[in-house]
Amino acid sequence: MAGYRTIIRDGVWDNNVVFGQLLALCPLLAVTGTATNGLGMGLATTVVLVASGLSVSIFRNVITHEVRIPAFVLIIATLVTLVDLAMNAWLHELYKVLGLFIPLIVTNCAILGRAEAFASRHGPAPAAFDGLMMGIGFTMALVILGAVREVIGSGTLFANASLLLGQGFSFLEITLIPDYRGFLLFILPPGGFLALGFILAGKRLLDARLGKGAAEPAESAGQGQQVAEA
Repeated sequence: MAGYRTIIRDGVWDNNVVFGQLLALCPLLAVTGTATNGLGMGLATTVVLVASGLSVSIFRNVITHEVRIPAFVLIIATLVTLVDLAMNAWLHELYKVLGLFIPLIVTNCAILGRAEAFASRHGPAPAAFDGLMMGIGFTMALVILGAVREVIGSGTLFANASLLLGQGFSFLEITLIPDYRGFLLFILPPGGFLALGFILAGKRLLDARLGKGAAEPAESAGQGQQVAEA
């Protein structure tokens, strides 16, 4: 259980694909004009992460060390093609919005990195769970950045969710600032860089504060033990 807790913490926070490793910044900044686009891209990437981790783990004893990287890329490319075809068939509006960035999931360093660093060295269950947590962390980063850019840029949240993701997601559509004229900078890529920079700074400050808070009880316990020994 402790191992699974570590996987959760790494995927969602400590080793987050975006906030911890600064990977996949190209799709991150390109598709997060709205939170809806970020959610769609994140879910598609999560499916590939889970399926690739599971597949690589299952075949890890069959794939030789010399050809492991081409084999991993082939597995990932096959899964991305399946996701691409599925989105084109059942989520066509979202497919048209995300466009080229769905096939480019193949080039996402985080997917190949997890296949090499984790899935190829662990069993199917931990590998699939690691892919799920990494995918959730990546989706969270996409949605947070998309939400910040959309709220500041358009005054809305999850705009066109019912159109892009289906009627079941219509409850997400919120107009936060009626009659808002918009702030074009945050909808464009430069706004994505600015928003990401502020989010990363906030995470670093939070990590420093949490680390300081955890260190203080440990120091107090150590001092108490020294007094008791004296």
